[in-house]
This record gives sequence, C-alpha cells and structure tokens, in this order.
Amino acid sequence: MHFKHIFALKALEGGVAKVRLNPGNIGRVERIRQVLSLAKERKIPIRIGVNSGSLEKDILEKHGYPTAEALYESAMRHVNICEENDFHDIISSVKSTDVRLMIAAYRLIAERTEYPLHLGVTEAGPTKVGTIKSSIGIGTLLAEGIGDTIRVSLTDDPVREVEVGKEILRSLGLATRNVELIACPTCGRLEVDLFSITRELEDRLAGTKKPVKIAILGCVVNGPGEARETDIGLTGGGNGNHLVYLNGVTDHKIDDAKLVEHIVGLVEAKAAELEKAATKLEAVAS
Repeated sequence: MHFKHIFALKALEGGVAKVRLNPGNIGRVERIRQVLSLAKERKIPIRIGVNSGSLEKDILEKHGYPTAEALYESAMRHVNICEENDFHDIISSVKSTDVRLMIAAYRLIAERTEYPLHLGVTEAGPTKVGTIKSSIGIGTLLAEGIGDTIRVSLTDDPVREVEVGKEILRSLGLATRNVELIACPTCGRLEVDLFSITRELEDRLAGTKKPVKIAILGCVVNGPGEARETDIGLTGGGNGNHLVYLNGVTDHKIDDAKLVEHIVGLVEAKAAELEKAATKLEAVAS
C-alpha cells in the first residue's frame, strides 16, 4: 500500500495476513497512527520495503546514487516511525535490480538490526534472466543464514515465480523436494536419448508429491556413483541394456522398451511406500 492510508485500513479490516507499507508514504502523523494502531490490534505484521529505484530524494542526494547505506537508511527511516508509535511487528526488505547491491544491502541490515528480512531481487526481468538473478541474490543470502521470507520477481505468470522460489529453497535444503531428478549434461559417452527421457519424466512425475530422488545418467562412468546416492537410479548401458539401482543397490536391467514407463512405475511405488511409512508414523505419534 502506498500513499492512500485508507486502503491500508480496509486491507487490515479485511483480515489480510500481512501489509506491505512504508508508513512515511501515507502522510500525516494521525494517519500513520491509525494504520499502526489497527495493525497492532489485529496482530498483523507490516513489511517495510524499500527499492533502489524509489529512494527518497534527500537520501539519494546525500549518497549520490543508490548504495547499501542508502537502502539501509531509507528502511530504518520507516522502521523508526513504527517504533516511535510502539509498533514492532515488522519485517523489512531492501531490494534492488542489481544483485550485488541487493546482497550488500541485506548483509548490512542483517548486521545492524534484529528484525526479520524479506528477500528479493526486484524487477528481476524475464523468466530466464530473472531466475538466474533471483537464484544468485536470494540463494547467496539464504546460504549465509540471512532471510526469513522470499519473493521471486519475474515478468511472467506468478506461478512461475512460486516454482522458482520453491526450487531455490529446495536446492539449499530449506524445503522438502517432491521428485528430484538428477541427470547429466551429456557428453561423447552418451548412449541413450537423455533429453527426451528426462523431459518425459519431468512431465509424468510433476504431480508426485513425495521426496523421491532419481538419477538418470547416460553412461556407466559417473552413473553408478550417482545412482548409489538415490532412491532410483538408471545408467545408460547402450544397446538397450540399462542398469537400474533401487535404494543405492544394483537391482535389475531393462531395455529401451517402455523405459520411461518403468521408471514412472518405480517412482509411484516408492512414493506409495513413503506415504505408508508417514501414515504409520502419524498413527504412532497420535
């Protein structure tokens, strides 16, 4: 919410989970107090968000151009308004389209404050570029233990933003994966049509909601080692003769016929096994 405090009040009255609001942008002191008072009464947190592209004029003049210090100063200006009105249920963000500036600003505010932080590379761009920028910026900070919530900003369907965000968290072990598909980048040793196999498996297994780890490798050089670290592994042996590993152990061979169908069946069986184990554990706990 920017500038119109009445919109913030309506949102708070409507029962939103959190409001993004820079209190210094909504005008007179009494308006700010109204919003903060209602947020406190309803126990709704406020996210203070500053961006390198919309810094206050005086701060920009002071620092010359957007810097980590400038972003920090802007954020704290709004945090201080909240604190002066005895409102402390705050989460802050200091976003930038520049990944290096974004990382530096978050490191600075994390060092100097105790408030939780919302991470994001703002206006990151189209899917490919935005995914890379967000993964580097958000991923770097999360790996350092900085950050409490995230937003991936893409010029694309918001569903893609959520998918990329989930993958960043999964890659760092901060969220449970569904199916994790490991596959090689291909080389001269490749003996199977790995591109079509992995694409079809991704499509077929998109709805599987259990953390099953699969390795599909195109040759027998790296394949066995990778397969031993997974629930289900396959190494392309050539001549339609592929070795399948189950739970890290060599289990059986299959040929090219219905290879994808076979792997899908193994994944479904593993997912059912995990579901059964989870149900049993819940029964014991209750």
